[in-house]
Amino acid sequence: MLIPTLGGDAAFNQQQGAQQQQPQNQRPRHRQEDAQITGNTRIDYPGTPDRLRSGGGQDADMMYLRTQVRRDVRILLVGERDVGKTSVILSLVSEEFADVVPPRSEEITIPADVTPELVPTHIVDYSAAEQGETELVEEVLKAHVICVVYSVNDDDTIERISTYWLPFIRQTLGEHHKVPVILVGNKIDLVDYSTMELVVPLMSEFAEIETCIECSAKTLRNISELFFYAQKAVLHPTAPLYDSDKKELTDKCKKALERVFRICDMNNDGVLDDMEMYAFQKTCYDAPLQPQALDSVKTIIQRNCQDGVVNNGISLPGFLVLHTLFIQRGKHETTWTALRKYGYNDELSVCNDYLCPLIAVPPGCTTELNQLGFDFFTSVFVRYDKDRDRCLSPEELANMFSICPTIPWVKQMFLGVQTNEKGWLTYSGFICQWALTTLLDVNRTMEYMAYLGYPINEDRNQLEAINVTREKRLDLAKKQSTRNVYRCHVIGAKNSGKTTLCQGLIGRTLEGTKKLGVEGEDMPKFVVNMIQVYGQEKYLVMQDIDLNRVVDFLPPSEILCDVACLVYDASDPKSFEFVARTYLNYYATLKIPVLVVANKADKGEVMQDYILQPSAFCAKYKLPPPHSFSCVDKVNKEIYIKLATMAAFPRFQAAWMIFYRSSHLRKLGILPESNTTWIKTGLGVALVTTAFYIGYKALMKPQSSSLLRGGGKSAS
Repeated sequence: MLIPTLGGDAAFNQQQGAQQQQPQNQRPRHRQEDAQITGNTRIDYPGTPDRLRSGGGQDADMMYLRTQVRRDVRILLVGERDVGKTSVILSLVSEEFADVVPPRSEEITIPADVTPELVPTHIVDYSAAEQGETELVEEVLKAHVICVVYSVNDDDTIERISTYWLPFIRQTLGEHHKVPVILVGNKIDLVDYSTMELVVPLMSEFAEIETCIECSAKTLRNISELFFYAQKAVLHPTAPLYDSDKKELTDKCKKALERVFRICDMNNDGVLDDMEMYAFQKTCYDAPLQPQALDSVKTIIQRNCQDGVVNNGISLPGFLVLHTLFIQRGKHETTWTALRKYGYNDELSVCNDYLCPLIAVPPGCTTELNQLGFDFFTSVFVRYDKDRDRCLSPEELANMFSICPTIPWVKQMFLGVQTNEKGWLTYSGFICQWALTTLLDVNRTMEYMAYLGYPINEDRNQLEAINVTREKRLDLAKKQSTRNVYRCHVIGAKNSGKTTLCQGLIGRTLEGTKKLGVEGEDMPKFVVNMIQVYGQEKYLVMQDIDLNRVVDFLPPSEILCDVACLVYDASDPKSFEFVARTYLNYYATLKIPVLVVANKADKGEVMQDYILQPSAFCAKYKLPPPHSFSCVDKVNKEIYIKLATMAAFPRFQAAWMIFYRSSHLRKLGILPESNTTWIKTGLGVALVTTAFYIGYKALMKPQSSSLLRGGGKSAS
């Protein structure tokens, strides 16, 4: 049954006013209410919307994460015969007492727009007269919250709560189930006493009991509250937030709120100043925060926490105390609203779709940070670089990632980016590390962006900070790449110097690499640094590919790249054969740019034991001449610029002739040494092109005239 309307807010507000006039022993009791609170000031979060203040829900534009938590609420009413379960439901729906009621009410669905929490609510009645135990078990398994109804004037129905109903629910759902239970004492219009002292002690024995409430289906007393508390128990459960035995926040809640606090503490000074509190209020509750209201909150915090306010800002202990007070006063929806804005679900884990929104990366495409992404990570670095030395000490790094599950990179990866003399991560190394992570595992980057506080709401998420590049085949066809992060695969025989070549990208000489004291498998497979290509910042990622023998198989993932670097030892006569055969096996038929590197040039070059010498081999297969390299004394950055340029302009010679000066082209081996030769070559190409064009026009002219004549005949 779908009912069109429900007198939700108005009825609830009337009942709330009446409730405040009830004797203390007749008011609803919640699990978190036993704690002692200093001061009698009403704990309303400043600027919180009226719906939320009165115990109601949130506006539609505050519901971004609601779909990640719960899409609807299913309330099941159980209890002994004649306790008034059906009457309670009908009184809620019609807002009047029905003198004649059926044995059981059909399932009722309350639309989202007429419920305080803006969530569709299904109310299910159980009748022992019409249903058996099998049907009862099915309904219990489907329920989100269970209301056990008893009659306040019948002691037997009260006794059956602990002897039958609660054990039966545990037997069905499990001993440590998480479905909340509400104890409902009906027919209080028939007595002048309360049964609270009888049922409240059950909360210590059965942790699943969320609330105890007394009501009257006949006078409508507390009927709206009953279903509001049932809905609230599902959408804003107390158990994940508050340990009622210890009278304090749970460890998971403290950790979650600490993350929220740290994200909001934009200047990382350990307190939330007024501007940061205004931003927190706007983000979580979408409402303004008045200065006098904030002063009131600070006063309440100071009454309950000695170090809660420091330098006129709210400290982390004060922030935790504030939310403890909300929960103890039954306002835990205020805490839940903040937590859900930062991605938390009912188990206080960050939702997967908050961490990793779906991203489509077609084959042949890669992922990289755009300017928004780099700006975000720059702001994170600046926030945690407290001594402003443009490096992150181990303490600063640990502080940064203390709100994340772990540090995202293993220690080995720090050897693949720029660090200072102490091995601390520099700003450049930090940014390069994220460029590499985004290339290799974009979901990991998005996950840590969420943990570190990237602004996520209904209109934006991490995807706006990520670019998906176009397919590689299009780059090759257009002879120009739109990418900003280039992948270079370094392949060569053992002892050819691949490691020193890769380490040279971050400025390490041969001696500097040896001082690391790390060899073999302990060296990073990836080295990344920023390179200038035509004045633009690009990131070159060099990957050391393991290929022990030429006959070994290389998978496509280790072949396909933006540029391949084939390395041989110029002082070893048997080294070049490995490079030559690797090229013929994997790259001869591909359009991937390839650079052959003659490493260890400081030892002198020797004749290679191969049918073609390196220069002749490169000339035959139209490759750039071998590039001599050595990093014994210093590192020459030219080779890395060359590799990045080749990646930026696949099938690169023509592009280099356009963009480089002739002197640079000669240095790179692309342009002949003699200007006369180049001029003659250019004139020859121009003459051939002109002759071809004139011949083409002459050939096409008779054909065009013939077609025109043929067309005229057809027309006639």
